[in-house]
Amino acid sequence: MLVFKFVPVYVTPLMIIRIFEQKKEDKPVRLEHKWVPLEEISRHLPQAVVASEDNLFLQHSGFDFQQIRLAREEAKKGKRVRGASTISQQTAKNVFLWNGGGWFRKGLEAYFTVLIETIWGKKRIMEVYLNVIEMGDGIYGAEKVAQLHFNKPAAKLTRAESATIAATLPNPRRFNSAKPSSYIQKRKNQILSLMNKIEKVSFDK
Repeated sequence: MLVFKFVPVYVTPLMIIRIFEQKKEDKPVRLEHKWVPLEEISRHLPQAVVASEDNLFLQHSGFDFQQIRLAREEAKKGKRVRGASTISQQTAKNVFLWNGGGWFRKGLEAYFTVLIETIWGKKRIMEVYLNVIEMGDGIYGAEKVAQLHFNKPAAKLTRAESATIAATLPNPRRFNSAKPSSYIQKRKNQILSLMNKIEKVSFDK
């Protein structure tokens, strides 16, 4: 935990799991990942992922209890189960844990979420999140998805490109930000609108 506050995260459990899945399915092994500091990522991308994934990222202490309550109420009504995980929770899971459910894993996720909120802070959480999150089939992090899908470094991503990437994050192996479907185009436009309405995501202080 303390080491990762300062040292780049070059590999995560999910990356290793995906490699084993690729081998099991006799697919070519693909792991595209390059760490870059937050200062080398377009300012539009944090704004886009907060608009898409976690509107209250700058305010909450790791958990959005309102979204958790709404998700439970919708599940009780038989509606499609939707995620209520914050960016902090997703980062904790990506760096320290594995995919899947169960109370034990959820408990560990909560534990690590509290730790990274306390020890890392919001800026570091965002930096790690944007560097390790799955953004395509075998693609991890902002720099690689920018290079492979938009032929540019992450620092040069536009608002529209950032919103397109954010739109694919719920299922980045199904949706391709390089070739956005009509659904992703619609979701991108929604995210662009939200980006103007939420608080500016800045870590200058």
